[in-house]
Amino acid sequence: MKIENLIDAFRPAEGPPPQSLLAFMRWCLSGAWPWLGGAVILSMAVGTMDVVTALILGRVVDLALETGVEGFWATNGPILAAFVLFFLVFRPLVFAAAATMNEILIRPNITPLILSRLYRWTLGQSITFFENDFAGRLAQKQMQTARATTQVTNEMISVVTFAVSSFVGSVLLLLAIDFWVALILAIWLAGYLNMIRWFMPRIRSRSKAQAGARAMVTGQVVDTITNSKTVKLFATSEFEDQEALAAMDTFRHAAVAHGKVAATFRLTLTFVAGLIPVLLVGASLILWSRGSATPGDVVAAGAIAIRISQMTGWLSFALMGVYSNIGEVEDGMRTLTSPYDLTDAENAKELVVSKGEIHFDNVSFAYGRQVGGVNGINLTIHPGEKLGIVGASGAGKSTLVSLLLRLYDTEAGTVSIDGTDLRDVTQESLRRQIAMVTQETAMFNRSARDNIIYGNPEASEDQMIDAARRAEAHEFILGLKDHKDRAGYQAHLGEQGVKLSGGQRQRIALARAFLKDAPILVLDEATSALDSEVEAAIQDSLSKLMEGKTVLAIAHRLSTISAMDRIIVMEDGQIVEEGSHDALLAKGGLYARFWARQSGGFIQTEAAE
Repeated sequence: MKIENLIDAFRPAEGPPPQSLLAFMRWCLSGAWPWLGGAVILSMAVGTMDVVTALILGRVVDLALETGVEGFWATNGPILAAFVLFFLVFRPLVFAAAATMNEILIRPNITPLILSRLYRWTLGQSITFFENDFAGRLAQKQMQTARATTQVTNEMISVVTFAVSSFVGSVLLLLAIDFWVALILAIWLAGYLNMIRWFMPRIRSRSKAQAGARAMVTGQVVDTITNSKTVKLFATSEFEDQEALAAMDTFRHAAVAHGKVAATFRLTLTFVAGLIPVLLVGASLILWSRGSATPGDVVAAGAIAIRISQMTGWLSFALMGVYSNIGEVEDGMRTLTSPYDLTDAENAKELVVSKGEIHFDNVSFAYGRQVGGVNGINLTIHPGEKLGIVGASGAGKSTLVSLLLRLYDTEAGTVSIDGTDLRDVTQESLRRQIAMVTQETAMFNRSARDNIIYGNPEASEDQMIDAARRAEAHEFILGLKDHKDRAGYQAHLGEQGVKLSGGQRQRIALARAFLKDAPILVLDEATSALDSEVEAAIQDSLSKLMEGKTVLAIAHRLSTISAMDRIIVMEDGQIVEEGSHDALLAKGGLYARFWARQSGGFIQTEAAE
């Protein structure tokens, strides 16, 4: 197996993400720990190389002074051979092993490992979770958290572990020279760690604030760009500019606050780093002048002092980066680790639809409010029945369908299919049994083919094209061409299908539903964006699609549902009338008034009613 494949970059995590920092990072990195441990050991070995280097240099200097020029080469062959082997063979091999571990195995795999886990968890959230946030902000948080966690991991391995092993080795070496020199280093190290302890939490908190402000900028900008057509139509560019600038100004203030702490930290660090060579070299020279240290000891102490001084700088900056990234991890964690509010039962089973009977038993749902939604719905839709649903905006039609799809759980009552409570089956298996076409058709910025075959990824090319023909979409698809000259079924449709007309998007959505061929079909204003000619052309196909299926069809244009087996009329979240088209007209109630007020197939049922 290749070294880059030793970590499974897409291995699923076990359980939900924890909401405490260390537990969350363990969750993110689970499965990679053995290799991370190996990287730590190699980093420690690299860290000791500088100490061994100083030791060897000091020994060579002492030998040169002891034997003199004439006898140096003749008497010191073994130590010189060890010197050469160390610098040309052993040291490069250790460094190469550590670099290979970090750059080929750890770095390329950790980010996708974390990102895939965050993505899967976020995708499993309920509709409410996504309705309460910016899409761009959520995407930003996922990338931010994966990147920051990777950075923390890398820095802890390649910098912190390296530095700790170097410091420990340095103390041991200086102890071999003189206790007091080692004590000076220990005292300096204690002062250095206290400086780190004071600065890092402040950097961490300001970094968290900066990350949150940055994500809000991303969310605001993506939201505006997504709705750029609306911005232009309502001539609100100046308003959107002010909204974006306000978010950017908040980010700027957060960045300045972070920068002030970082600048102060750098100034303090420069002084502390400059102090150690003065202390160690000075102490070694004093010992040498008293005969307590050899010139080689002075060289070794000097090499250690210069190396620690240099290392202090990049270690401190690395720690500043670690704490900054920890702040970003905590910020992303706060958004992304929310527990699911809509879950499968512990022993949920796969839904198998044998007949297709749907039953609403005293169902109420008001989105957590006192009013709205549906209230006390009792409704049975028989196997193969075609049910039309009519009502003014806000009457509860879409809520009824959302509860059938279990996008929300009922607040009272139960919804069942073939006698099985929807809460006892998996959400995925439920939604596989229902095909839906909505008025606001959802399109991916992918090819026309990809958007259609989304209904059934296992379908053949011929089945996909047949579905497009039945939805009267084949001809216009053949004429598509995108900005990269991809044509026909390979042409990309733009974000949310922006390159298509409303009617074209609905025909793509209908083709997707044809291809899915589920036993339950939901049509939510499925033909509202079609002109009369196209609608008439696909009516036969729709009739064939509905054959043998249980159908729920929401419509404002009553002509589209007049032939349904039964029609229910909803008002204020309740069913107020039901029957066939003719029976409801004869009744002279709300449905009859809707029918009478139609003009060109459009139903006027707004607040004036």
